[in-house]
Amino acid sequence: MGKRVLLAGLGMQGMAALHDLAGCPDIGRIEVIDNRPDLLACLDRYPAEKVRGRVLDAADESALAPLVRAADVVVEALPAAFALPLGRLAADCGASLVSSMYYLNPGEQDPDRIGRLREQIGQIDRQARAKDVVILTEFGLDPGLDLILGAEAVRGLDRVVRFRMYGAGIPAPNARANPLRYKFSWSIAGVMKAYRRPARIIAGGRAVTIESDRIFEAANTHTLELEELGSPLECFANGDCVPYAELLGIRESVQEMGRYTGRLPGHCEFWDKMVKSGFLDEAPVRVGGVQVAPLQFTASLLGSRPEFHYAGQEQDMAWIRVETEGARRGRTKRIVLQLVDRKDLATGLTAMQRTVGFTLSLGAQLILEGRIGKKGLLTALDVPFEAVFPRLEKHNLRVQRIVDRSSRSPASCRQRAARDMPK
Repeated sequence: MGKRVLLAGLGMQGMAALHDLAGCPDIGRIEVIDNRPDLLACLDRYPAEKVRGRVLDAADESALAPLVRAADVVVEALPAAFALPLGRLAADCGASLVSSMYYLNPGEQDPDRIGRLREQIGQIDRQARAKDVVILTEFGLDPGLDLILGAEAVRGLDRVVRFRMYGAGIPAPNARANPLRYKFSWSIAGVMKAYRRPARIIAGGRAVTIESDRIFEAANTHTLELEELGSPLECFANGDCVPYAELLGIRESVQEMGRYTGRLPGHCEFWDKMVKSGFLDEAPVRVGGVQVAPLQFTASLLGSRPEFHYAGQEQDMAWIRVETEGARRGRTKRIVLQLVDRKDLATGLTAMQRTVGFTLSLGAQLILEGRIGKKGLLTALDVPFEAVFPRLEKHNLRVQRIVDRSSRSPASCRQRAARDMPK
């Protein structure tokens, strides 16, 4: 009969996950749930005996729970607000699940809320272990594939002193002709919220906080020249790298570290002004007798403009890159791992859909195959490179690996890291 998969959410990433899951011979039934009224029409291209849909509100846990219990694995591709509740429901029902989302929002600043979230996350982990199931989170592009590449790069060094991780979705050269030189390939509000959160990097071996209204300042950005992307990229800090330094086992040695997003030139100067002018604030302001959150207004305005969406033959590009430098057997060694993808014009799937959706699908397949040895609440760091990237090559998602060795001593490597630190 084959395995049973519950796909929760048929947005852009869910569509790509379904495209891949439907081609898996070991999967016998895929149940797709979403509250979109055109759900059944979206599934017409798939064989009815394998893929069926049900219009359902994901907030209705009483209706959702029987479907979760009946599934061998749940693929969660819902808006961010549903991620943790569905993970909790899956753990309670004894069903494995894969999600591309963080369960602890990197932008959360309220200590009380952080404490409550940590308790909920801990409870999900304990329940999943008790039920002998896997709740695999942060398994998309960023976070996800970037973390797996990071662990692979670290594995090639005895000691890491410099670590940079990049992830970005940008327009390809044929889609850059708008005032922002940017188009949205995922949630516009999600992009805006990411632009309004503080970050932490490591500089001189110490954790340094970059306040949310200073992310785009020139002093906190740097430029990366990459021929593959057809333009230099302005890079700015994205989230908190310190927990990942600890998870990767490099916190004691690393002198410089950061997680970064890259955009085309001019992006940082524009959004620095927008942030400082309050356009991304979430506290409502009164407009004509109505309370309006500036962030929601900005997201809605940009979302209403066709020039900020991909159309026709326009392509997006998804890119992740990990740069590490350190010591291996007493000599310095630099390892760079990189993946660049473009929209597939044959299928119509964007690069962002492919790198997130196909990764979600692969996570479900690895769970079904018993390839993930641990149980409980896991992240992409619990899945080895060898289990993921060879399987993604069937989609032409390939990693470029650059390794530089030199006769320099580890001390000179540390000096270079100090020179490269953000000022």
